[in-house]
Amino acid sequence: MTPSELKTYLEHLIRKNLKISTMIWGAPGIGKSSIVGQLAKENNLEFVDVRLSQLAPTDLRGLPVAVHNTSKWYPPEFLPRNGAGIFFLDELNMAPPAMQGVAQQLILDRKVGSYSVPEGWYVWAAGNRKEDRAAVFDMPSPLANRFLHLGVEPDFQSFKTYALTNGVHEQIIAFLSFRSTLLHKLDSRQAAWPSPRSWVMASKLHECGLSIAPAVGEATAGEFVAFISLYQTLPSLAPILEGKAENIPFPEEPSARYATAIGLTMRAENADEAYNAFTWLSQVATAEWVQLFVADLCRMMRNKGQMGHLAQLVQKDLKLQQFIQDFQELL
Repeated sequence: MTPSELKTYLEHLIRKNLKISTMIWGAPGIGKSSIVGQLAKENNLEFVDVRLSQLAPTDLRGLPVAVHNTSKWYPPEFLPRNGAGIFFLDELNMAPPAMQGVAQQLILDRKVGSYSVPEGWYVWAAGNRKEDRAAVFDMPSPLANRFLHLGVEPDFQSFKTYALTNGVHEQIIAFLSFRSTLLHKLDSRQAAWPSPRSWVMASKLHECGLSIAPAVGEATAGEFVAFISLYQTLPSLAPILEGKAENIPFPEEPSARYATAIGLTMRAENADEAYNAFTWLSQVATAEWVQLFVADLCRMMRNKGQMGHLAQLVQKDLKLQQFIQDFQELL
């Protein structure tokens, strides 16, 4: 499933209050941990992220302390004691077999030693697959059989939905719209390679005027630099957003078209500017480019609280109605 589908599935588990232990499988850097963290925040749940590969069995079970000639196990402070939340066992299959054995009791019985998981907490886990060349151990069959298993794959549309509303640089989004195969390209021979996680880091580097090669690798960074040179050939976007776009053509080069569409999406500050961009693009571009633009624009306007105003402007313009049918739900 895509990251968006994974988030929807996990959201249903929360809404239906299904406290079934769940294992999320996927390549490194595609956002497994981030999605779980987002869900916890959006549902007002606490979030405890435990990296089992960094723990020893006593770190989870606790330490034995003599009390009246009897050993009593004192669990660690990071384990949840009350309330409601998500107890997330990250990098589960990177933990050695002894550690997975301790986790097995926690996952099946929701307790280990003298500790019990509070009623309001979900127990979820995540791990990488062998084909991702991660340093993983085989998961014992008894442990695997105690989980729901959800596989997630990198998906550009899911990443773009996140990127548009979370401050990822416009030029990063435009580049990946044109070269979506570079969203995730694992290369175990290189220390740096592109993934959704490393592209978010690259965005921060690019914002500061630094090379993105340390985040995504030299080859990918070289392609990005070549793409950025296209920005010098783009039409001026400010007049388009102001509604003064007479005689401004839509670029011929596909990469420049992606850059123009994403640039207008990111720079439209309000519904009026969004409407002006929509009007211009509907006059100079074919339907597929307009539809691509509108899908992204609706996400941005909803995030800015401008969706209602934009819908009113569009509904008054008969020339734009033909582009709206596929997006009635968004509008």
